[in-house]
Amino acid sequence: MNEVAFQDAIPANHCYGCGPANANGLQIKSYWDGGESTCTFRPQPHHSAGPKQYLNGGIIATLIDCHCICTAMANAYRREGRAIGAAPEIWYVTGAMNVSYQKPTPIDRPVTLRARIVEEKPKKTVLHCTLASGDAECASGEVVAVRVPGEWKG
Repeated sequence: MNEVAFQDAIPANHCYGCGPANANGLQIKSYWDGGESTCTFRPQPHHSAGPKQYLNGGIIATLIDCHCICTAMANAYRREGRAIGAAPEIWYVTGAMNVSYQKPTPIDRPVTLRARIVEEKPKKTVLHCTLASGDAECASGEVVAVRVPGEWKG
C-alpha cells in the first residue's frame, strides 16, 4: 500500500495506541477504504487476556478508540481540503466510548477494524467501529470524538 497511514501524518503523536513516536505502543495504521476507514493489527503474545489465547479487552478498547479518533482527525482534514498534519494542526480527543464484546478475540491472527462516521458536527464526530478476527465480529464500539484546539497538546 503506497498510501500514508493517518497516524504517520499526525505530527508528534506519542499516543500508546496510535502514536508512531511511541516505540512501546501499539502503533496502529489506519487508511481510507471507500466511505470507511480500515486498520489491520497483529496482536502479540504480551497483548493477552487471562487466558493467553485471547486478546485483552483493554487492548481491544484501545484499538477501537485510537482507530476512531484518527479517523475523525483524517476526516476533518479531508473536509477542510488539507493534508493530514498540515498547519494548523487538528486534534480530537475521546469524549465518550462504548465497547461491546461479542466473543473472545483469538490472539494468534490479525484483527481488522472498520470505522464509519455516523454523525458529524463542527466540533464532534460520532463513529461506529467493528473489530473482527477472520469472518467473526468479536467487538464493536461507538466513539464520540471531540475536536480540541491545536495547542491543547502543549
